[in-house]
Amino acid sequence: MKKVVAISTSLRPGSNSHALAEQFAKGAEAAGHQVELVTLRGKEMKFCVGCLSCQKTGACIFKDDVPAIMDSVLSADVVCWATPIYYYEMSGQMKTLIDRMNAMYPKDYRFRDIYLLTTAAEDEAFVPERAESGLQGWIDCYGKCSLKGHLFCGGVGGPNEVEGNPKLRDAYEMGRAV
Repeated sequence: MKKVVAISTSLRPGSNSHALAEQFAKGAEAAGHQVELVTLRGKEMKFCVGCLSCQKTGACIFKDDVPAIMDSVLSADVVCWATPIYYYEMSGQMKTLIDRMNAMYPKDYRFRDIYLLTTAAEDEAFVPERAESGLQGWIDCYGKCSLKGHLFCGGVGGPNEVEGNPKLRDAYEMGRAV
């Protein structure tokens, strides 16, 4: 049994990327894994100010919801990120969380397998490339892990437009295969 943490970074009600994250989590649970689905919606998350205090103390100077998310990620075997694509890039919330996770850098971590789920109004194959590249920058800082899979669902711009889309089943199956 693995510990799986899925992080849904969209703040929108009816989020298409959150729906993919839910299906990934259900698939991982069906495979017998311990799953935690974290949503950034409703969380307090300040911006990193680049003070690098976390590198000396192992903790961020800000006391918000990020340290609990970091603890979950540090103890996970698998981390799945879900984000809408805005202007051909990951959501600002996802980037902010990645920046704030700088406090994890000097710590020991368990995660080895990283997954990415992305949605966008645009449907061209190149649309999620920058989001994947941005996440790869974070992955590269953790030499024991790698990107194991990326699922992109394009053509879903409005709330709940992913309903009935076959990519939901693909996300479920990706979670089952963890």
